Amino acid sequence: MDYLHYREALAATLAQSELPFPATEYQTRLDHVRRAMVQRSLGALLLTDPADINYLTGYHTFEVSVHACLVCTQEKLVLQVASIETGAAVVTARVDEIIGYRWENLDEIIAPLADLLAPYKQIGIDGWSAGLRFGVFDALMQTIGRERFSEAGNLLDVIRIVKSPAEINMLQESARITAIGLETAVQSIRPGMTDNEVAAVGAKTLLENGSEFMSLQPIVTSGHRIGVIHVNHKRRVIKINEPVFLEFGAAYQRYTAPMMRTAVAGAASPALAATRDLCRSLFEALCDNMRPGNTFDQAAQAADALLAPQRDQFFFSGVFGYAVGAQFPPSWVEGTGYIAKGQTRLFEANMVFHLPLCLRVPGQWGVGISDTVVVTENGAKPLTNNDWQLFEACS
Repeated sequence: MDYLHYREALAATLAQSELPFPATEYQTRLDHVRRAMVQRSLGALLLTDPADINYLTGYHTFEVSVHACLVCTQEKLVLQVASIETGAAVVTARVDEIIGYRWENLDEIIAPLADLLAPYKQIGIDGWSAGLRFGVFDALMQTIGRERFSEAGNLLDVIRIVKSPAEINMLQESARITAIGLETAVQSIRPGMTDNEVAAVGAKTLLENGSEFMSLQPIVTSGHRIGVIHVNHKRRVIKINEPVFLEFGAAYQRYTAPMMRTAVAGAASPALAATRDLCRSLFEALCDNMRPGNTFDQAAQAADALLAPQRDQFFFSGVFGYAVGAQFPPSWVEGTGYIAKGQTRLFEANMVFHLPLCLRVPGQWGVGISDTVVVTENGAKPLTNNDWQLFEACS
């Protein structure tokens, strides 16, 4: 059976059987996108980011390393995937047409895609998307002309960043699973364990409680390694009275509500406790300023004013929050908005952000505590349930 017959057999039995939302949810999203396309005089939109494709169609697979794209016009939605992904497309995607190309023959991508796009004079692309392969884009430009394409990456961003009630329900379920995984992992910490052992406890708990494959695996570091951003567990033995940093994010229907906690394998030092207090103050300032009508910059400036007196002591990324939603590896960061100085976007109700408040002393230690929050008329409210304490493990 070739992939065409495989697709037909699945379409007869399981078509759209794994859509996480009802058709009305997807139609509302599509209507918003099509109206935005008209406002920008775009005849077609070429989407290559797996999360954008998922947002409009429901399509999901763990194999996001191969080319896939969605062509959106006023008339139809056409999904192009590799032959091995046609089954996933049939059962997970709400589209008008699925076209495949042989996994091993990339030459089959361009001709049908060019035929789809050729009737349209203005085609929007996301030039910053990791899914837009230069080989594909270069061939399309040579085939139908560079002048047809224009940057439209923020078209979908401004729509995706405001979550529907159904999406918030998914994020709340992720938050529930995330919290269970973190609590179980934190409670397991003892001097003499390795960071891998703590991560294993957390991963097992997340999966047992319903997480899908995660956009980022559980993050656990200890001692001086906390002072280096974005390293992960590496068989290091946790010593008595050392801090242990944990950041987890369960995936539920691809939606992730991350959370950070910091524990101590013994007793917390005054410096660790004071840093926890500063993280909490930053969080409260952010939440108070994350109100509809305020800019992202205003919230960042309020938090930055509290951080300023100790800026030279800690490394901080400069991003006080980033939007989260439905994502795929290698990251749960949605990329539709960042709370940082200079960002002039206005907050709107039902935007959802992870506030990753991690302060690091390079080469020594760090403290990271966070919640995922939703913007309301009265400020941001947590979806996750962090207690904002340093858990002190018994020896």
